[in-house]
This record gives sequence, C-alpha cells and structure tokens, in this order.
Amino acid sequence: MLFTVPPLAGHVNPTVAVGAELAARGHETAWTGPAAVLARLLPPSARILPSGEEAGGGYATLHERWRDLRGVGALRFLWEEALVPLARAMVPGVTRAVHEFAPDLLVADQQALAGPLVARRLGLPWATSASTSAELTRPFADFPKVGEWVAGQISGLLAEFGPDAPDWDPRFSDRLVLVFSTPELVGARNGFPPHYAFVGPAFGARPPAPGFPWQRLDPARRRVLVSLGTLNQEAGGRFYAAVLGAAERLADEVQLVLAAPAALVGSAPGHLLLQESVPQLDLLPHLDAVVCHGGHNTVCEALAYGLPLVVAPIRDDQPIVARQVVESGAGVRVRFGRTRAEELRDALTAVLDEPGHRRSARRIQASFAAAGGAAAAADRLEKLI
Repeated sequence: MLFTVPPLAGHVNPTVAVGAELAARGHETAWTGPAAVLARLLPPSARILPSGEEAGGGYATLHERWRDLRGVGALRFLWEEALVPLARAMVPGVTRAVHEFAPDLLVADQQALAGPLVARRLGLPWATSASTSAELTRPFADFPKVGEWVAGQISGLLAEFGPDAPDWDPRFSDRLVLVFSTPELVGARNGFPPHYAFVGPAFGARPPAPGFPWQRLDPARRRVLVSLGTLNQEAGGRFYAAVLGAAERLADEVQLVLAAPAALVGSAPGHLLLQESVPQLDLLPHLDAVVCHGGHNTVCEALAYGLPLVVAPIRDDQPIVARQVVESGAGVRVRFGRTRAEELRDALTAVLDEPGHRRSARRIQASFAAAGGAAAAADRLEKLI
C-alpha cells in the first residue's frame, strides 16, 4: 500500500494508524510526499519516497501569507497557492514511487491530488483517505459560484495531467472513500453510497511532548484544554486574551491547559497551565472539555474521549466541522476573532454544566468505538487487493 499525503500533520496522522495495522497483518507500506516534513510526522521505521519536496518546503512561507486570510480569500489561497502547486510538484515523485515500490493499491489523501492523477494514468487501483469530512457535506451548496470555481481548479489540473476527459473528481475514489468520522457527527441526513466507509478516527503514534508537568494538573478543578492546533497559534493573539479573561473568571472551578507559545500569550495566572506543546492524546483522559479551532483531528480526538467542545473556527473546513459539533449537540460555537472573555466563560460553563452536551459527546464516542478505526480501514483496503 502506498499512501500519498500532503505535508500536514492532521492528514498524515490517520495513515500512521492504518499503516501500522496493515503492517501488523503482513502488508508492506510506504508514504510519498515532501520527505523532510514527513520524516517529522511518521515513525522512524516508515519508508518515505520523496515527492513534491520543493512545494512542501515552501509551506512555512505559504503559512505566513495564509494565516490571516478568512472566508473565500482563504479558500482561493488554499487551491491556487497550495493544493494545485503541490499536486504539480508531487506528480513526478509519485510516478517514481509507484515504479519503485510497485504497490497493489494507492491510498490518496484528499489534499494530495497527485496520487489519483498518477494512479489513473498508470491504471493503479486507488482509494481516498478523507482526513476531514468537510468535502462530504456539499460545502458549497449555498455558494454555487464558489463551488464552480473549485470545480474549475480541479478541471484545469485534470486537463494538465489527466489521461482522459476531465469528468472525474480526484478527491473521491469510485472504489473506496475512507472517512475518519461517523454519520453521528457528520450528519445522518446525508446519504452516502456503499463505498463510503465511515471508520471513525484512527489514532497512531505521535512524537512525544517532553517535559509536560503532569503534577500541575489540579484534581480539585475541572480541567479544559485550549488548543488552536499547530498552524493557527500565531493568529490567536486576541483569542488568547479572551482565554486569559475566562481563566480569571473561572479560577475557582476550572483549570485551563493552554497549548500556545508563551510569547503570544503574555502574563498568565498561576493556576493556568501554559505549555507550547502538549501530549494531546495522553492528556485527553484527564480532561473535562476542550476548546479548539474546529480542526477535524482535535474535534474527533476530543469526542473519542466523550469530551464536549467549545469551537472557535477560523477558516477552511473548520466552520463546517464546528457546525457538525453544534448540530450533533456535542458543543457550542464562539466567534474566533471577536470572542470576549465573558462569551468564552459562558460557553465553557455551558459545556461543563449542561449535561446534554456531554451526553451527545458520549453518543458520538460510542459511534467512533463501534466504527472500528484503523482495523476497519485496513479491512476495507484489503478487499481492494
């Protein structure tokens, strides 16, 4: 099995778990994408076949330009400056990887469009890794012109690299789409064909976060993680101010664990635990709720532990994931750019004190457990070879 992935942790992480499950069953696995980034995200034993190194190495520069964009501007930037250039840059390397590794099946992340382009050209079976469910929910139904523009970006790429007429979508395999979520979160009202496999989250090994002060977790207070993910911390200045204000107002009852650089946060009260990085999966069993930006990985990880959420979406798929959380009953949404301390305090109080949010979170937790995760994904992949 050859995984084609972009240089983004949230898109690589599910493949780590699935790859480990496949390896345990005796299959050979490899990954292709920008090697320098993948080496930091994959286990040391993973086989990495480089592709798109130049585009992947430029992601830091792209991020500086992208982080302050919102709405349609962020979407245009994502496609014009990131996804399409990355696809162009990865195609030669993915082609070499296929010839060298000779996979029986290619598994392509939805944002690594080079994978399906090469697989289709070479007649190789391929499956989709949907590491976020946003693309499955008709995200542009209310904005048809935006949807047409995205379709035009895809058509242009197919015309450039495709082996035939541009009448297919590289984001969706017609044989298997692995969705790392469940209908209980995505929305049961959406009908999906049988080759869409909702396997729930798949958690793999993560790089350690050394030096986390476990002894500072206060057993007398309810504990809440606040995280904007690795790509959004620099945009959090005003939001962090609201976090500090909420921490002061809830000091007698709640301890916040804030994952952020100290330089961006400023002076924090002593009962707030401020760490630049945290061992998130290890920390979640010790928490009562999570405040986040609506990133698919963080949302699903929190719900896998039955934790209700406060979501403050910033851009891209985050508003869609936030809507899923709210509509499922598992949390509340606040405004990222204009949240005041009082609003954030009220939102936290709601998810901590109103039992309906926790019940809904635990319902989704049960659906995740029943879906099967990495083992279920491996079962479906094995049926294609």
